[in-house]
Amino acid sequence: MTECNGERVTSRGPGRREFTASFDGGQISSDAGGLLLHEVDRRLSLFDRFASCFHDYRDPSRIDHSVRDLVAQRVMAIALGYEDLNDHDELSRDPLLAALVGKADPTGLERRRDRDRGRPLASSSTLCIRRSETDPPGAPKLTHPSWA
Repeated sequence: MTECNGERVTSRGPGRREFTASFDGGQISSDAGGLLLHEVDRRLSLFDRFASCFHDYRDPSRIDHSVRDLVAQRVMAIALGYEDLNDHDELSRDPLLAALVGKADPTGLERRRDRDRGRPLASSSTLCIRRSETDPPGAPKLTHPSWA
């Protein structure tokens, strides 16, 4: 006979948000393992440290996702088994991943452009930071020093 464990696992999220993993139903995600990586990031500032390795030359008035958010989204997705960049076209709508990344609005309902509402995270084309190879001269770029 299976014994059920009613124990809850809690982690502090961004702001006053708190993550609670329980096994009693409700909104369900198979990606709750991301809570562990979120906790590692919270304690070690892992994503901030990764993001500091990049130079962001994009126009700040035109960006919705900081370098830190892009790095956090990509690393978190890879850790959860979504290694293909095109997975992010669907993941861009994932409220759990958005909360784990640290988005203040994990539903994306407060995005400034209508077409982006409901997508709190970056799409695959936004995450494709190496696309600078095909961008026209003078286009805003996000680069890593080793790519120079």
